[in-house]
Amino acid sequence: MSVTSPTCSTTSWHVQRILFLVAGLVTLAGVVLGVLVSPWFLLVPALVGANQLLMVAVGWCPMSLLLRRLGVSDAG
Repeated sequence: MSVTSPTCSTTSWHVQRILFLVAGLVTLAGVVLGVLVSPWFLLVPALVGANQLLMVAVGWCPMSLLLRRLGVSDAG
């Protein structure tokens, strides 16, 4: 019986992986700007969270549409 690793491949960058990267970077940037510049920047991570809920509810988000138009594959 072989056991597969639960981690994802680090050699391919598919839509889902890039979405997680962009969401994480934008969330961290919004929090840092919210702490250092203005609390209004905390709306950025809130919008990222709302976009993630949209992704869960209907299965797509604007960034995924853009990535697919740029030719990024769905799953690796």
